[in-house]
Amino acid sequence: MLRHYDAIGLLTPAVVLSTGYRNYQVAQLARLNRVVALKDLGFNLEQVGAIIDDQLNPEQLRGMLRLRQAELQTQLAADTKRLANVEARL
Repeated sequence: MLRHYDAIGLLTPAVVLSTGYRNYQVAQLARLNRVVALKDLGFNLEQVGAIIDDQLNPEQLRGMLRLRQAELQTQLAADTKRLANVEARL
C-alpha cells in the first residue's frame, strides 16, 4: 500500500535507504490518516490526492461529499430491499 502511495505521489517517504526500506516522519502519519479516512468514505485515490493537496475549494469538496452521500443512500436502499427479500424467505 505505501509503495503504491509513493508511486502515485500520494505519500512519499522521507528517506529511502539503500536497502530499499522506506522511512517516514511522524508528521506524515497525519497525511496517511487522512488518506485512509477518505478511502474509508469511498473516495478513489485520485480524489483523495485532490482533497488532501487542497486542489479543491470548499464548495467542490462539499459537492463531492454530497455526491458520495447520495451514492451511499442509494446503495443502502438497495441493500435494505435485498435484506427484506431475504427475511421474507426465512
